[in-house]
Amino acid sequence: MRVGVADGRVVGWDPSTGAWVVVGEDLLGFLGGGSSAIREAEGAFGDPYRKESVSGPAGLPMEAASLRCFGLWESHMVNGARGLVAAFASPGVRRVAKVFESVTGNVLPAMRPKANYYRDPQFYMGNHRSMIPDGATLGWPSFAEVLDFELEFGIVIAKPVKDCDAAEGRAAIGGFVIFNDWTARDTQWDDTRRGTFGGVVKAKTFANAMSAIVVTADEVLPRWRELTGRVVVNGENWGEGTTKDPMFDLGAVVKYAARGEWLLPGDVLGSGTIPGLCGLEMGRFPRPGDEVRLELDLAAGAPITLTNRIGGT
Repeated sequence: MRVGVADGRVVGWDPSTGAWVVVGEDLLGFLGGGSSAIREAEGAFGDPYRKESVSGPAGLPMEAASLRCFGLWESHMVNGARGLVAAFASPGVRRVAKVFESVTGNVLPAMRPKANYYRDPQFYMGNHRSMIPDGATLGWPSFAEVLDFELEFGIVIAKPVKDCDAAEGRAAIGGFVIFNDWTARDTQWDDTRRGTFGGVVKAKTFANAMSAIVVTADEVLPRWRELTGRVVVNGENWGEGTTKDPMFDLGAVVKYAARGEWLLPGDVLGSGTIPGLCGLEMGRFPRPGDEVRLELDLAAGAPITLTNRIGGT
């Protein structure tokens, strides 16, 4: 079910009438209610005295309590490293990388994830306070010259969980949003080579974006490896990709994040970039004034969207 917040109340999408109907007062409570909350909401659709929202969901569906950013697709990790070298490395380094790959058939070892990436779902802590909503203008970061988008989905935790198994981890997921992990690529390149903590510090913490619509877990979990996303910039389709062949199941993702610590309702886990759906992999980057629309078929019917315009430098 598609849900969101309108005028401070939880609304659900009634596909039979094409209306947003008030179904509750607390979004995280609704998501934590699982199938029983969904059945109750569907019952509200048939109530002749139901209350409808004219405009539908707007703004952030919730304030993220924390943000953990994963990287579930190896191909993005490798191709992203290739993109950094292609965009920012010296001609000599680009030449060495190209020759090595042509001779060995493999990318340079430095472009591959480290060993732990293949053992457990790796993540870094993002800045949950920098989240902007659908429709907002993103201010260009003062320290950056090259800005990029990343089409991901966000996992919304709806039940407390700690030291769980994978099945319990999946059961803690309440819903999914579209997530844009905005990135300053020139800063990322510099920090990757020279920074103490790698390329996910200032390059990543200035802004993220989240869709106004949340799709409940029951609709997404059975098919989350079969989603199709696309990036549209100023009305032009820049690229399309799918969520097939992730490194880990989402139950394992939650299990690892909750190892030795609590995940609580409102915590958000970013999936990592869906392969091919960032400018770094496309070889092109958005500029000031551009409108970036991300689309992902989280729910049946029309895709969920997340649109932001980039402000000036």
